[in-house]
Amino acid sequence: MKIGVIDYGMGNLFSVEQALKHLDSQVFISNDKAQLETADAFVLPGVGAFPDAMKRLEGAGLVRFIQNTRKPLLGICLGMQLLFEESDEVAATKGLGIFKGRIQRFTGVSRIPHMGWNDLSLQQKPDWLSGGNLPEARHVYFVHSFYANNTDDKELIASADYEDVQVPGIVAKANFTGMQFHPEKSGPFGVYLLKAWAEGVKENIC
Repeated sequence: MKIGVIDYGMGNLFSVEQALKHLDSQVFISNDKAQLETADAFVLPGVGAFPDAMKRLEGAGLVRFIQNTRKPLLGICLGMQLLFEESDEVAATKGLGIFKGRIQRFTGVSRIPHMGWNDLSLQQKPDWLSGGNLPEARHVYFVHSFYANNTDDKELIASADYEDVQVPGIVAKANFTGMQFHPEKSGPFGVYLLKAWAEGVKENIC
């Protein structure tokens, strides 16, 4: 299986690439649409501000590419946030509009950013998590100041509690999946989630 990591100049590409390679996948990094089309699935990583990321995606001609793809796509951290309708970060900015909801800054919490390990509570199981037994320890690593709000319950797979704020941790809709945390930095459970997603991709292309 071949996974294309979408490079738009804002992401921890190396750590994501290495994590995927450990899953016995062929991985490449590119912003070239023709090359990306050769992949069986995509990963959209991201670190930084939402408006800057959208400008870079638009500049690379990748907005329509992502919106129109029918191949599995996993958004990580900022990459997940970009899949929502709009963000308040810096200035109101339209997102890719895949998932319902708005990216908003945390309020009423003692510390921003939300940084550290949190237990992930599953609300439902997508097909790629339906096989096998889930590990009992489900802690994942978050680093973010903004989170998805006003989301669709049908698209919410798992959440984490941060000082009584329910943070969407995993969302899924059709061929799109988003993880607000960093699975590549989340120890055994993060590896489990990445592997489950990748194996789900393999089943769809076989």
